Amino acid sequence: MLTITNAKIIVPSRIIENGTIWIADGKIIDLAEHPVGQEEARGEWLDASGLYLAPGFIDIHVHGGGGADFMDNTVDAFVQIAQTHVKYGTTSMLPTTLTSEPEELLELFDIYEKVLQLKSGGSRFLGLHLEGPYFAMNQRGAQDPRYIRNPDPGEYEPILEKYHHLIARWSAAPELPGALDFGRKVDAYGILVALAHTDAIYEEIIPAVASGYRLATHFYSGMSGMTRRNAHRYAGAIESCFLIDQIDVEIIADGVHLPEPFLRLIHKVKGTDKIILVTDAMRAAGMPEGKSILGSLKRGVEVIVEEGVAKLPDYSSFAGSVATADRLIRTMVNLAGISLLDAVQMLTANPAKLLGVADRIGTIDIGKDADIVLFDEQINIHHTYVLGETCYQR
Repeated sequence: MLTITNAKIIVPSRIIENGTIWIADGKIIDLAEHPVGQEEARGEWLDASGLYLAPGFIDIHVHGGGGADFMDNTVDAFVQIAQTHVKYGTTSMLPTTLTSEPEELLELFDIYEKVLQLKSGGSRFLGLHLEGPYFAMNQRGAQDPRYIRNPDPGEYEPILEKYHHLIARWSAAPELPGALDFGRKVDAYGILVALAHTDAIYEEIIPAVASGYRLATHFYSGMSGMTRRNAHRYAGAIESCFLIDQIDVEIIADGVHLPEPFLRLIHKVKGTDKIILVTDAMRAAGMPEGKSILGSLKRGVEVIVEEGVAKLPDYSSFAGSVATADRLIRTMVNLAGISLLDAVQMLTANPAKLLGVADRIGTIDIGKDADIVLFDEQINIHHTYVLGETCYQR
């Protein structure tokens, strides 16, 4: 049992000053709006000394960190990434793939099943995010063009049948031939369908929403804006996602992928409840700048990390971020002028709701899992707890 007191507890819609929570058996069992002394503690007692206490951060789009990438297809890589990001407040994540050969993806499923049997000592895994391989070639960004292809039921249906319980989310371009059938099949398994790396226009996204597409993957990145066809203007994916209320947007809030005006515009139009913050972090997150690899060590693409972001060597595109969850909050508060309460919601309650796990995580409530992060005014992480156990202490 653990008692944490004298904390600024971030709960839905407000911050409790000098509050106290009690944790037992991995759950939050009680909450009070006043501090308690050590003599009143149940079990271990921690004086938070005015630190913020928030739900653990939930990163639904992350490729790697600490020098490892999930596409390395090793148990050690999964553990290394989980242990890296927990230092920055991430208590849950969706391990994210890149476009790859089918054999490489099947190997990853097997590795992931093994990882789920382990206790990593880091962030928890909530299911895989398959990013690709069904993308628009023109919007591939740093995705390897050798593996980009159209949706093929002969490929994805056996994957869904055998591995649906391991998949939380699948991103694809909805305008491709067969992409609407693909969306319906994925959605039927209760898997979140997201539009990504797309040249779709409004008239193509409307039926995609009806087919299950509910999220815009790394909004603005890898998608088109207004376009012309036969001299007529059409709303691109960006304008469509702004306009369609059924679509949530995830944003890489590192201040580089989306500078200040974009962050402010997105918040002004979509509002706090429809935005999810993600790192989209690759293996160089938490590592010194310099050369790195996007994707697997065997088949990945060489990139350069500088100025707080990964870039292709020819500087034609960003190649994933090196952000960590604390940086996302810091950017939204300091650069975009968003309140701390709203920024935290975008990285906790919103992704939990989108993934259908809000009954367990995403807010500080009695009966919820004790996935908790303590940080100071500068959003420096001091403690991270996963299911009530200390996974990081500054």
